Amino acid sequence: MEKFKTVVNVVNNQANLGFGLLFSSVAFSELNFLYGLVFLLVPALALLLLGYILSMRTWKLVTGVCLRRARRARRGRWRGLAAMGRALLHISCAALVAPCSWVAVALLNGNYYECAMSGANVRAYSRHLCEHALPSAQCEGELFRFPCERGGKGREEVLRTLRAHSQILGWLLIAFIMLSNLSLICLARCTSPISYLQLRFWRAYAQQESDLMDSYTTKHAKELAERNLKSFFNQSPPECIITPSNKDWEKISSLYQFSTKDHYYSTLHQYVESSQHSEGGTRMASVRSSGSADNPAALHFVDGGTVGL
Repeated sequence: MEKFKTVVNVVNNQANLGFGLLFSSVAFSELNFLYGLVFLLVPALALLLLGYILSMRTWKLVTGVCLRRARRARRGRWRGLAAMGRALLHISCAALVAPCSWVAVALLNGNYYECAMSGANVRAYSRHLCEHALPSAQCEGELFRFPCERGGKGREEVLRTLRAHSQILGWLLIAFIMLSNLSLICLARCTSPISYLQLRFWRAYAQQESDLMDSYTTKHAKELAERNLKSFFNQSPPECIITPSNKDWEKISSLYQFSTKDHYYSTLHQYVESSQHSEGGTRMASVRSSGSADNPAALHFVDGGTVGL
């Protein structure tokens, strides 16, 4: 979330700079509506795409999806599509936070809405804005000039009306985002198959596993690279370093599937304990219960995190 806040601030500063240049260099016309929408929505689209790119769940979902679909073409096609749809919904909910925040802040600022709606080709709306301006007909004909011209009879009153409309929409959007987020959280917690304290522990475990996975992979990759370089330059037999197979990597890289019958805290946890069980060791199931569920919203954090570009 901190990364998103930084990105929103950067985009906001750049967009404001570009909007200032637009005011100073472009002769405004009926294209105001298009200009305003571009400056309002394109940064939001960029933030949405960035949200998808930075999500680890996105890459777990799409990496090798074509090969997996080919292997499962004859079995469980609809079940697999449903699981992918749920994962995509969770990713989209997280990715929508930044673009919605940008749109809300831009509406509260009012400049982009002024530009867009002063050029909107809606006769009734133009008449509404100019009903108190004199002469009204002249105001309607020159409404598209109001955001960039100085002075003018009734101009400030019209622009205040536009800013008021923009800020009302901005606060309504903020209220909608907060209420929707609160409703989803309450629904997720209400349908959660595990207790609140266990959920906190699970979240802490997922964060620790993600952090340690980064450090372990870096350390192991460094050891393997050093082994290969020593063997190459010294022309000596390589030391024995065990590296997980492609199949092992695939098992721990799949999206987490939750089940209350016999579930684990992550795909890595499942892999380790399943491997121990297959080798004749004592299996220590972390959670056992009756019934089943697939990826409840309360456990969306298991495959969370971001990836570096």
